[in-house]
Amino acid sequence: MIEVLKIPEDRLSVLIGKNGSVKHVIEQYTKTRLRISDTVKITGEDPLGVLTARKMITAIGRGFSPEVAERLADENCDIHVISLHDYSPKKRERLLGRVIGRRRRSLNIIEKETGASIVVKGKTVAIIGAPDELGPAEDAVVELLGGSTHSHAFRAMDRKREKR
Repeated sequence: MIEVLKIPEDRLSVLIGKNGSVKHVIEQYTKTRLRISDTVKITGEDPLGVLTARKMITAIGRGFSPEVAERLADENCDIHVISLHDYSPKKRERLLGRVIGRRRRSLNIIEKETGASIVVKGKTVAIIGAPDELGPAEDAVVELLGGSTHSHAFRAMDRKREKR
């Protein structure tokens, strides 16, 4: 099986790592081969390994550290990317500011309360976590993007977490 991905140019060096260390770790975890140029070509026999490598590479491309992206080697973890491409630059900046919060406070609260990892990069918000982490974290982010107050979004996140 072969997959071809494109990631931001400024994240290619992170994907490769010092002396190819990150690339090597991904290849070992997923039993795939990576060819990195202006695109990333993933080849492997096992479709699950190729899918896992794709998730890890996507996470690094979205701005996660390789250590956080390694969580995706666990089949219970996943990555969700929320796109804000449809909004004007001014509205997108305002919405992302609500999600981040002053001094990153909103993101810190969501990460601490859910255990998920969140990165805001460009026109996207990306979340990595297990299902019981992803749901509440994604709900809180969507609530904030929808205009809910921070307190309402955090209470909704707590309620969803308690249900699980």
